[in-house]
Amino acid sequence: MATSVLPPRSSDISETTLEFPDNFLLIDLCGEHDSNLAKLEDKLGLQILRRGNHLALIGDEDACAAARDVLNALYTRLEAGRAIEASDVDRELRMGGSEQGAAPEAGDQMEMFKGGPVEIKTRRKLVEPRTDAQKAYVLNLFENELSFGIGPAGTGKTYLAVAVGVSMFIAGKVDRIILSRPAVEAGEKLGYLPGDMKDKVDPYMQPLYDALNDFLPGKQTAKLIEEKRIEIAPLAFMRGRTLANAFVVLDEAQNATTMQMKMFLTRLGEGSRMVITGDRSQVDLPRGVQSGLRDAERLLQNIPKISFNYFTSKDVVRHPLVAAIIDAYDRDSERAEAAKGQSGRE
Repeated sequence: MATSVLPPRSSDISETTLEFPDNFLLIDLCGEHDSNLAKLEDKLGLQILRRGNHLALIGDEDACAAARDVLNALYTRLEAGRAIEASDVDRELRMGGSEQGAAPEAGDQMEMFKGGPVEIKTRRKLVEPRTDAQKAYVLNLFENELSFGIGPAGTGKTYLAVAVGVSMFIAGKVDRIILSRPAVEAGEKLGYLPGDMKDKVDPYMQPLYDALNDFLPGKQTAKLIEEKRIEIAPLAFMRGRTLANAFVVLDEAQNATTMQMKMFLTRLGEGSRMVITGDRSQVDLPRGVQSGLRDAERLLQNIPKISFNYFTSKDVVRHPLVAAIIDAYDRDSERAEAAKGQSGRE
């Protein structure tokens, strides 16, 4: 942990000096060619000067405080023997240096993580939430039998759900993982795709395969799929089944009809966990067909043991432009709704 010294400062500029005792860890903290420091400077609008094993933070007082918290959190991570990637810097910026976190209160969901960082252990990697909304979502996935993750693309809804499913499967808490999506045509006709039904449907399921391959070795994934311990199937194939002792994810749930959603939710069996993810702004259902996700939100909000987590463009963890694109579309949609309302009153 770094120690800080606060020298006299002007009313506009603050300077905070942080001391890091281990020079080798400091090198990793700064990043290749000081890339981590450059990212903090760009995001927070301050200057960071490296002087031996000290870092001087010069800028607005709030910016310096934020940079101090992020640097201390990242250094604590290094002291624990964990590497730092660019995504970790982004995560700490979003979460305000949460790595140090206070001890949990009795009964708090964080108690299961003993006050440390929220981590999802899989065969291939350790997965950590990158925003406060993602953190709350992951805690709810471990805590509740039925969880909803709703928000725009790129916010990690499905990725984190699959990671939790793999983690619980490895720990023996569930016997199977079942991943499903509605095979809804989005401008392209299934019938025009080559091959049999599996060949036609697999492209729609590919994001789920991609997530699995991030968490499990390829050969193990293939073997588990062959043994039916992992299933990836269109939503229509869920009818008539009871899914006991399974971790079940329904992705792209905004494209499920009301009847399909009811059918899927009633598949929940003893010892199972179910996660529903969707983006209300990307409904591909035919005009006039009600989205089952909206109905589920309306009907299930107040039922105990069902959690709803919502994401915004601030939680996008893909390329920074994705968040800007989502904001642009949202603003356009709001303008269209406002104009529609105005014309209705005239």
